[in-house]
Amino acid sequence: MSKEKLRVGIIGAGRWSTRAHIPGWVRSDLCDVVCLCDTDKEMAQQKAKMFGIPEVCTDAMEMIARNDLDVIDVCTRDEHGETHEPLTFAALNAGKHVLVEKPVAQDFHRVKEAQALAESKGLKTKVGLTFRYAPAVQYMFELVREGFIGEPYVFNGFEQNCQWIDPENPQDKRLHKTRPDEPLVGTDFSREGIEVGSLEGYGAPTIDIGLELVNSDVNSICCTMANMVKYRRRYNTDPAGHRERINWDDADMFMAECANGALFSMQTSFVTVGNYPGIEARIYGSKGALIARLVSEFGVIQTLHCATPEHVEFVPMEIPDRFWNPGHQPDDEWDTAFYGCLVQNFLEEIHSGGAKNEGNFAQSARVQEIINAAEKSHRERRWIDLPL
Repeated sequence: MSKEKLRVGIIGAGRWSTRAHIPGWVRSDLCDVVCLCDTDKEMAQQKAKMFGIPEVCTDAMEMIARNDLDVIDVCTRDEHGETHEPLTFAALNAGKHVLVEKPVAQDFHRVKEAQALAESKGLKTKVGLTFRYAPAVQYMFELVREGFIGEPYVFNGFEQNCQWIDPENPQDKRLHKTRPDEPLVGTDFSREGIEVGSLEGYGAPTIDIGLELVNSDVNSICCTMANMVKYRRRYNTDPAGHRERINWDDADMFMAECANGALFSMQTSFVTVGNYPGIEARIYGSKGALIARLVSEFGVIQTLHCATPEHVEFVPMEIPDRFWNPGHQPDDEWDTAFYGCLVQNFLEEIHSGGAKNEGNFAQSARVQEIINAAEKSHRERRWIDLPL
């Protein structure tokens, strides 16, 4: 493909867009951000001015239909599958490369359909599986591919942070001006009726890392989900102290068996004490072990440790600078830093015109199928075989 800069349109101007998506795009010399879209025009104008984006709009479909855009970034809050899926399919049908926040769709079959549509049009896709692009994790992948751990035996994935440990923190992260009139999440209070939350949040990118490290599909899974903080504010518009029963998955665990014989476990929660984002990935093999920790602690946003049978104590590894994106700044917080690497990776893949396209919809469908299977396992209280 020509090295002419790609033209990007971003849908969503909220917190995550401002801290992660937009900085990644505007810092790259491979693209120009042409338009920022949000239903809140005032907020879109404010963020566009902050980042030097020349145009704003409030109609996502209208922006997608423009002929002068190459890439659409879908960065909207998706409570019920009402935004990511339709906007993604619209953008692909309009001939645009697409980056979308997870989940692309809550049913993995639809994610596969989106990938097939993209491939039929020669388009590339990317999902906001942010943490696979952390330099510590990219180096970890490289070491595993080079044989550092030998045969993979066991993967342990952890996601812990205390975002929602305070019941005053609204379940819905969106900043509303009035209480929205929409279907409510978590209103079935039975064990089987629990709404998926943590597992589909930072559980998804941790599962993604695990699949890459074990280099295998999951064959069977057994999961349990729990609702620890049962009463909380639902929206920011609710008065302080106004709490309601919300049955969502704010903690869960699963264990799984992989096709290559490796064992795979996950524990995720956003009501556990610990700093945001709180992701840890551990891979143990026949020749070595690696532990990546993506947690903001004392000014450090990532660490990587290794051990071998000859030196069983885990020791820190230096992460090569080559895994950082060109726009990285030393004082970046984890969200800006890691997402900048994701955006640069996507832009380079599109510009290359080659087959390389990691973290795409096909990979996201693998992750979503595991989440769907884990959800089914919890509801039916049994092991679930994959593929579904």
